[in-house]
Amino acid sequence: MKVTTSNILFKFPAKLKTAIYLLTATGLTFHAATNRSDSLPFSNTIRTAFEGVVRSSRAISTIAFTVADYKYSLHGLPTGSEDYLHELSEVHLRSASRILKLCETNKGFYIKAGQFVAAMPQVPKEYSSTLSSLQDQVIPCDFKEIKQVLTSNLGQDLFKIFISLDEQPIAAASIAQVHRAILRDNHEVAIKVQYPGLEHKMRLDTTIMSFLSKSIAWFFPEYRFEWMVSEFARAISLELDFIQEAKNSERTAENFRNNDVVRVPQMFWIYVQDFTTSQVLTMEFCRGCKVDDLKFLKEIKVNPIKVAKALVEVFAEMIFVHGFLHGDPHPGNILVSPEGQNGFSLVLLDHGTYRTLDEAFRVNYCQLWKALILLDSNKIQHLGEHFGVGKYSIYFPLIFTGRTINSKSVLGTGMSVEEKRQLKHDLKSLKFEDISSFMESLPPNFVAILRADGLLRSIIRRLGAPQRIRLLAYAKYALYGLSPKFNPKSDFAVKAMYYRFKAMANYLQLKLVLETLELLSWMRKVKQFVLALLRKITGISTSLLTISLTGTVQH
Repeated sequence: MKVTTSNILFKFPAKLKTAIYLLTATGLTFHAATNRSDSLPFSNTIRTAFEGVVRSSRAISTIAFTVADYKYSLHGLPTGSEDYLHELSEVHLRSASRILKLCETNKGFYIKAGQFVAAMPQVPKEYSSTLSSLQDQVIPCDFKEIKQVLTSNLGQDLFKIFISLDEQPIAAASIAQVHRAILRDNHEVAIKVQYPGLEHKMRLDTTIMSFLSKSIAWFFPEYRFEWMVSEFARAISLELDFIQEAKNSERTAENFRNNDVVRVPQMFWIYVQDFTTSQVLTMEFCRGCKVDDLKFLKEIKVNPIKVAKALVEVFAEMIFVHGFLHGDPHPGNILVSPEGQNGFSLVLLDHGTYRTLDEAFRVNYCQLWKALILLDSNKIQHLGEHFGVGKYSIYFPLIFTGRTINSKSVLGTGMSVEEKRQLKHDLKSLKFEDISSFMESLPPNFVAILRADGLLRSIIRRLGAPQRIRLLAYAKYALYGLSPKFNPKSDFAVKAMYYRFKAMANYLQLKLVLETLELLSWMRKVKQFVLALLRKITGISTSLLTISLTGTVQH
């Protein structure tokens, strides 16, 4: 009989298992509670603690079942064999479904964590496809609770601030929801309001997640996810500070002040009193639809390919030139507005999670992309040493451009049959231990870029644009990023124009090289087609000649 999770999982009595889960959950809840910096009424503390125990025990039991599923379902199967890979995919799918159910039940930061994992290109496709449904599953909070947050932050009499305030939210996410309002000076604004009690829930949930990741690593030393939990905890703590989000928004607006395509909502700080606090964010109301809404783009007669190109260039400029990256570019955070000189503009929302790239990293990352485009394997491996990934740098071309480090394929055209065969052979020897070591060795900046890049790729696919658009945009802005920076206040305009011209000339030179390589590749394909056609014609002629000769002999 095949060993399965259901017939082997924890041969403890059910009551004992439940007791273990509850004791562990209670201990972790107490640990999180004793490290609190805020204070709540006693009744709220008891309710929050009880909810914490329930949520924690639910998470612990889910992960316990998942660990057991992996351990026993794969037991005895040769690593890398067809049976092993098939069973591994099945376990991935079952586990992703369990975690999806956990996120939907626990809500809050679990929804956010599920969205975070789904956007990581390194996770198995079974997880990313299953957990991606969490993007649209946030239920709005009751307006009574939202009003309490508003009054505690803006004052008791909201009518002194607003002419009107819609109780029905226009958007809801895992940590906040947005309401439309009109200020006393007739400005139309969007009010982003944080759900109450989030700081404590964040501390509890991230404590549980850290415990679970360490538990998984204890059972399976090769499966190490602490890097992901720490990155998630850092991102979510930043998102809870709306004052910092407003500052990030204003910095981005300044970075793109000369870009006609980009629009960042204006922030409202002080009128009679504070409009923006750590829990309430007041910003300009901007109209538009999600960037991947093809029906809307058709209605306003905007080419989706142009939108994809503009979007990628905006984020390429963030990464390679500004070194200040929006960390969560999913479709709900990027709107397409019919207003703009080019027939549309991109409205950037949700500026809570940003990554500031230090100058040394930014320059090295520009150099890496130049090497990736030209497939300079020596330079790629040299830069891999700078990034601290060592031997794993050979996978950079595969991760970013879809080519192997020894590829002969033209950029953006995919791999040849022979390359795919060789890659499949190489990946069979790659263990999860290698993946864990690679991700742990990556600088945090790299992890943030990988996540943003994964989300951008997904949007590009939905817009029907080729990935070549992304690759060329990255190449162009990597060269811009390597150009000497200038100070617009002190440097002459001629100097600024010279640097810009030099970067553009380098890009055009690089693009010419790529176009030449593509032409040569096309000529090779034509040659192969002609030779195959000649062989086919020759074969037909030979067959006809043989038949003709055979007929002549018979007569």
